[in-house]
Amino acid sequence: MSKLVSKIKGRGSAENPLNRFDKIEYVPEAEEAESGIKPITTFYKDTTKSIITYNNSPDIGFDASINPYRGCEHGCIYCYARQSHEYLGLSGGLDFETKIFVKENASKLLRKELASKKWKPKPIAISGVTDCYQPAEKHFKLTRSCLKVLNEFRNPVGIVTKNFLITRDIDVLQKLSEFNGIIVAISITTLDSKLARFMEPRTSQPFLRLRAIEKLTENGIPTMVLIAPVIPGLTDHEIPKIIESSVNAGAIQAGYVMLKLPFGVKELFENWLERHFPERKNKVLNRIKSIRGGKLNNPEFFKRQAGEGIFAEQVRKMYTVSCKKAGIYNKRLDLNIDSFVNPDIKQLNLF
Repeated sequence: MSKLVSKIKGRGSAENPLNRFDKIEYVPEAEEAESGIKPITTFYKDTTKSIITYNNSPDIGFDASINPYRGCEHGCIYCYARQSHEYLGLSGGLDFETKIFVKENASKLLRKELASKKWKPKPIAISGVTDCYQPAEKHFKLTRSCLKVLNEFRNPVGIVTKNFLITRDIDVLQKLSEFNGIIVAISITTLDSKLARFMEPRTSQPFLRLRAIEKLTENGIPTMVLIAPVIPGLTDHEIPKIIESSVNAGAIQAGYVMLKLPFGVKELFENWLERHFPERKNKVLNRIKSIRGGKLNNPEFFKRQAGEGIFAEQVRKMYTVSCKKAGIYNKRLDLNIDSFVNPDIKQLNLF
C-alpha cells in the first residue's frame, strides 16, 4: 500500500490506495512521494445514458436522486462516496477528489425522463452521492440547469450541499418554493474553521454555510441543517452549538448521520487521523468502534445511520435536547408533488 505521509494542501487525502477490484498497484519511490508535486484536478466527460438513479434502502428518506458529477473536489476525508470511484477503475483517495466526471447532458436526460409516461411525480434528491455545488459547478452549471428543468415540470427537489455557491441559484430556488417544491439541507460538520480546512479542504468555511442558511431563508427558501457526519470523539460535542447557530440563521429543521467508513474509506480516515491528530487517533477510532459493534463500519440498515451503543445514545439525546431547546424538534417539511405538470403536454393543449 502506497503511503504519502506528507500533507497535501487543499486535499483531504494524501494517498491513492489500491482499488479493491485491482490486483496491480503502482507504489511511488520515497523521493517521488516527498517531491511536493500537487495533484491537479482533471475533468472527464461522463456519457451516462440516464440521470435519475433509484434506491430501495428502507433507512433513506428518498428513492430517486440526481448526481451531476462523479467524484468530488471538496475532498472530505470521511466521504462514504469515495468507494464509488473504484467502479470506474480509480482510487477512492486522491483520484476521487482530482478526477471529476461531468455529466454534461444532465439536464437533457432529466427532461427526457421526467417527460416519460413511466415517471411518477416524487421528490428528487440532488447530491445523494457527491456534492452538486462542488467547485466544478461554478463553471459547468449542471445543477442550475437541472433545477430549471425541475421547476419547469414543477417536480419537488431536496438538495444537500456544503457550499455557499448554492446562493447563486436563489432565483430558481425561489420559483420552486412557490409551490412548496424545495428543501435545502446545508451540511455542517464542525464550526471549527481550522478543523474544516483539514477535514473538508475545498468546502465553504463553516461561517459561510451559516451565511448560506441566512441568505436562503431571507429569500423564502426552506432550509435545514444536516450534521453529517457526526464523528465520535472529534466533532460530536459540537452538536448543540451547530443547531443553535443554524436555527439563529434561519434553519427550520435539522438532521444528523453518524460517521460511516465503508471499504477503503476506513484506511484513508485512519491515515488522515495519523497525519493531523495523532494524539487523538486511538480515542476517535475506539469511539467509532463502540457505535459500530466493535468494527469501524456496520452497513446494517437503520444501524448505519445512527449507530448503536452508549455513545450513539448519548449523541441521540444531545441532538434531541438541542432541537427541543431550539424549537425545531420533530419539525418536518413535506414537499408537494401535486403541482407536477408536463410542460410539453401543456403546450400541445394550447393548440
